Amino acid sequence: MGNKNSCCSYSSPQPSHRVIIPFEETLPEGEVSINNLQHISEREADDGEADPSQDPMAKTIFIEKSKALENGLIRRKSQHQIADLRPLKKSSSCSTIYLDDSTVSQPNLKNTVKCVALAIYYHIKNRDSQRELDIFDEKLHPLTREGVSDDYDKHNPEHRQIYKFVRTLFNAAQLTAECAIITLVYLERLITYAELDIAPSNWKRIVLGAILLASKVWDDQAVWNVDYCQILKEITVEDMNELERQFLELLQFNINVPSSVYAKYYFDLRSLAEANDLAFPSEPLSKSRAQKLEAMSLVMEDKITAEALKNGFKKWSSLDNINHFGGCPRRSVAILS
Repeated sequence: MGNKNSCCSYSSPQPSHRVIIPFEETLPEGEVSINNLQHISEREADDGEADPSQDPMAKTIFIEKSKALENGLIRRKSQHQIADLRPLKKSSSCSTIYLDDSTVSQPNLKNTVKCVALAIYYHIKNRDSQRELDIFDEKLHPLTREGVSDDYDKHNPEHRQIYKFVRTLFNAAQLTAECAIITLVYLERLITYAELDIAPSNWKRIVLGAILLASKVWDDQAVWNVDYCQILKEITVEDMNELERQFLELLQFNINVPSSVYAKYYFDLRSLAEANDLAFPSEPLSKSRAQKLEAMSLVMEDKITAEALKNGFKKWSSLDNINHFGGCPRRSVAILS
């Protein structure tokens, strides 16, 4: 480690670019090259549009793409769409609370993967141009022995096709729903940094690279590139290594995802699901589930109190915690059906 003569150097040649405007020539003025990167904490935001994968206040790209039509108009619901014949939505009351099984800390895997696939679908469908890099071109780097057809870059994939590809990788690698959200964050960061477009010719390899990186950063279990080669039988380890290396370089080795950005992507995916009738099935809140959600548990509150006392902070009692009558603290009562 640290030896200049290390045997772990990459021997692959520098990739050639087939972007409309070469990648090396599109760097903003004053930006450092990949070979002379600043530390992540020392980088300053560009003066242009905010990066949604870094700034929690910036709108996610896939939400904007999902609202736009091919002619540049914004999709709005008409009266016929509003007054459709969908089943009525269950609303919570004082006696009954309806919740789905997806939370920001533990999203539902199937629904999250389906929403991420839909976000990728809108990226492809409503792309502005056809900016590409050779490393992601499926014809130059096929994922199957049969390769692709001559018109592989002419037809947009359907949502079901994208979902099947992503679901296969997640099921085989046993990845979590949180990893799917991080995958989408890395995907939009790649689009922003490298000025790329997700197109029919490159979407599979871009998604594969994002999943590969997210699984290594987010999941605790060890993930090796050879594991993905066992899922995609025709791809070589050398190709996976090169894909990962160039993906990291295009991200400028910035793999940090703030918690606020993660939460923003989660809730935007829920909004996307609601707008496209991808329902998160809900059910009445039960007592056992309320305890799991800590609605009737003081474990977390006691933990915070113990940490505050340990650090020398005095915890002030709120109205719910003041002692009265028998000296017992007052507890909030949750009404459950």
